[in-house]
Amino acid sequence: MSVFLIVGIGNIGPEYVGTRHNIGFDIVDALVQKNGGHFVLERLAAVGVIKWKGSVLVCIKPTTYVNLSGRAVKYWMDKKKIPIGNVLVIADDIALPITKLRLRGAGSDAGHNGLKSIQEAVNTTTYPRLRFGVGNDFPKGHQVDYVLGRWNQSELPLVKLKIEKSVELIESFVTMGIEWTMNQYNKLEITL
Repeated sequence: MSVFLIVGIGNIGPEYVGTRHNIGFDIVDALVQKNGGHFVLERLAAVGVIKWKGSVLVCIKPTTYVNLSGRAVKYWMDKKKIPIGNVLVIADDIALPITKLRLRGAGSDAGHNGLKSIQEAVNTTTYPRLRFGVGNDFPKGHQVDYVLGRWNQSELPLVKLKIEKSVELIESFVTMGIEWTMNQYNKLEITL
């Protein structure tokens, strides 16, 4: 039975709920909820374990804050003996428009501190990641305020739809593999 580590990047605490930077948490919440699981607070993360078509998905929301996400990823990879190719990290991305999702098998951290921390912890840039486009509708110098800000009311219906698509993408990644899933989802323009 294959075991996967699904990592939602975000910050713990009520002040971060519903922010763009916490979209990774929102997606793993939706995945675990859809499959009848629940989260338990364990070492370095809230953990929800679910089964999907013969595979076990260990879904984590690190409690280390975004900038130290790598500590939780490395700990749970080692604890569950999960190979790097079976890890999927979900993060927000200001370089992508809000209508896009992008799955990649490798790449740079693109200035995302959570991805940078993971790259340092696992000592490679070659690990699957799902980038959730949050757009970049902010004035110069206000990137932090933007990513730590909440979605606009007008964006919420599209964000909800993209979270559902992200859950489908994760399920496809687990059953069909990364190449097939990239071909299916990376070209999509997700609109209402």
